[in-house]
Amino acid sequence: MAQANAIPMEDTATKKKVALGLWAVFVTYFLVYFFNNSINIAQPNQVADLEGMALFSWIVALPALSGAVATLLGGKLSDMYGRRAIILISIALFLVGSILSAIGSTMAFAIISRVVLMLGLGALSPMCFSVIADLFEPAARARWSGMLNVPAGIAATIAPTLSGLITESTAGWRGLFWVLVALGVIAGVMVVIGIPGPKEKTDQKVDVLGIAVMLVASATLIIGVSWLADPAKLIIGIVLTVVSIAGWVWFVSIEKQVEAPILDPQVLFNRVFFTAAFSGFMSFFGLLGVIMYSPVFAQEVMNVSPAVSGSMLTPFSMLFAFMGVPAGFLLAKTKKYKWIFVSGYAIVSVTMFFMWQFTANTPIWLFVLVTAIAGLANGVMPTINTLVAQFAVPKRLLGVAVGAIFFVVMMGMAISPAILGLAQNSVDTLEAGLKLVFLVGAIGDVIAFIMVLTIPEISIEAEA
Repeated sequence: MAQANAIPMEDTATKKKVALGLWAVFVTYFLVYFFNNSINIAQPNQVADLEGMALFSWIVALPALSGAVATLLGGKLSDMYGRRAIILISIALFLVGSILSAIGSTMAFAIISRVVLMLGLGALSPMCFSVIADLFEPAARARWSGMLNVPAGIAATIAPTLSGLITESTAGWRGLFWVLVALGVIAGVMVVIGIPGPKEKTDQKVDVLGIAVMLVASATLIIGVSWLADPAKLIIGIVLTVVSIAGWVWFVSIEKQVEAPILDPQVLFNRVFFTAAFSGFMSFFGLLGVIMYSPVFAQEVMNVSPAVSGSMLTPFSMLFAFMGVPAGFLLAKTKKYKWIFVSGYAIVSVTMFFMWQFTANTPIWLFVLVTAIAGLANGVMPTINTLVAQFAVPKRLLGVAVGAIFFVVMMGMAISPAILGLAQNSVDTLEAGLKLVFLVGAIGDVIAFIMVLTIPEISIEAEA
């Protein structure tokens, strides 16, 4: 296939190549997490400045759709044409989207810019895990995949507070996007230096029809679910949702027949993959509640500044990022993952029920404590989900599997704003609406917990 086989570690030259590859991956992953942990602090000011609160859910949902599509396309195309080429194209799209975001003057333009940005950013996380899998055999893969959370943790430590300070400075929220441009350029240079091109290319054809049907099915699902919350658009929303369901059925039928499916049925119908992926999908309702709505709760209900709200969420961000490190080492040591899934989703379910009880008078220390515990429990999931997806399928489908796990989770990111927005807008006050958002998140985590109770254990010591 396009990616290189795992590299042996006998000589100094080989070790140097691996080290350069790791540095490139770490810098790229830092970029992803810096964006993820900074944008939500600056975003309330961006939306207010552009007078776009009515379109708030769309600046989450539509970019999430483009990011989801990018994860699936990036995974498949990287199996065909190599990791480096797809990573560089993704970084280029990220840079274009960041520049457009920095110069935009309307909410509609901001949404379009973010869609372009996420079309690039969406593929980067799964590509980082795929490069790690190319470099190391299964026994070492869990440890090094967990180590990806070191740069993620550094980004999570500095990004929320730094984003708040930039937003409150004369540069404003636009300054954050220029910082992202600089980081993107650095990541691109590191990828050129550190990640080798493919030794060979495949002759597979791109699954154009499958991609087109998947885009239609995804878009109609997100828009249809969003419009279900609007009485004036309820009928159209139902029609679009039905069209989406038919589209997904057609998509699966196509993937079973084509030579090079964008989502191989051997991945989609793998029980371990399916359980891990869709529990991650359900858990995103709670995760988005913390990441996207708790800063709004802190700033608008508890009346703290953007910089303070960024500091309040820093422990969550740090734990969410760093917990992948011990998770990877625990998985490598115990060779078991089910107990990590079960305990993680149990803890995060409890924390979301606690957040449901937040009020305007909630002490800052309690907000920090509860969200930090949520970060601890949620933090193990990206690493474990990605590794389990890799172990469940043959090496030739590695890029597809990693892309697919991120695709399903990002579809949760795309769909959950519509459901959470419906919950928020179903009551009269902002505080009550945000509390209801946290309750919906808790229910999603409980469903994820029930799902992982059924996940089978498979060997992580050999290729499938």
